[in-house]
Amino acid sequence: MPVHDWTRVEAGIFHHFHNAWITFLSDTLNSGPLPPNYYALGEQRSGDFGPDVLTLEVETDRNGDVWKPDDNVGGDEGGTLTLTESRPKTRFEMECERDAAFYIAKRRTLTVRHVSNDRVVAMIEIVSSGNKRNELALVAFIEKAMTALREGVHLLVVDLFPPRASNPNGMHGVIWDYLEGDEGEHYVQPPGEPITLASYIAANPVVSFVEPVAIGRVLPDMPLFLTKERYINVPLEQTYLAAYRGLPRRFKQILEADA
Repeated sequence: MPVHDWTRVEAGIFHHFHNAWITFLSDTLNSGPLPPNYYALGEQRSGDFGPDVLTLEVETDRNGDVWKPDDNVGGDEGGTLTLTESRPKTRFEMECERDAAFYIAKRRTLTVRHVSNDRVVAMIEIVSSGNKRNELALVAFIEKAMTALREGVHLLVVDLFPPRASNPNGMHGVIWDYLEGDEGEHYVQPPGEPITLASYIAANPVVSFVEPVAIGRVLPDMPLFLTKERYINVPLEQTYLAAYRGLPRRFKQILEADA
């Protein structure tokens, strides 16, 4: 199913869809793609800006050692493991030219919630229109992203909303400008492709894999790194479609008009 223009409906309608999408993402990853000892949870953030956050955490054994994934293991439900070390194939691959210690030291500390005592290794952030509504909201989102990267938490940002004057190159453009400063490489949003999918490796330097998408196109799978070398492919289109099925018909008609 082609991705929709969510600016056609009120923010509350996207919030409803957003919550459903988080649930289907979590359920899908837990039933196959994730290796044993990794699991996904939808994390509800309080406050006006914070969206639900999908976190992936690695359990420890009785001795406290972190489980190391093997090459040939499958999910609990017998799904095909997509953990891989090959380079993701996205249109853009960007490496931050500035030492991570420079920008990490400038960030205020935000708490990344841990469920039980397990270690958070990756997060999926689905951007809402509220994250872009003003400079304060943008800064709050960036602070959360920087905190995740500082803590070694890999990140996948799914931005379905078109750029605004305050973020002309989408949320990835804002994040990358923050990382690079004035002198580094900057991301420019391709014309006619307002949707941006960006995966980040929490390393020094930070590396990102970026895929711009046009409204009306199918969402590609995107990498979510569990280590600096290994990642799973997140089935964005499959889970998007599953969440969209439950949307009330009234709003589907608005989203699908003249599509």
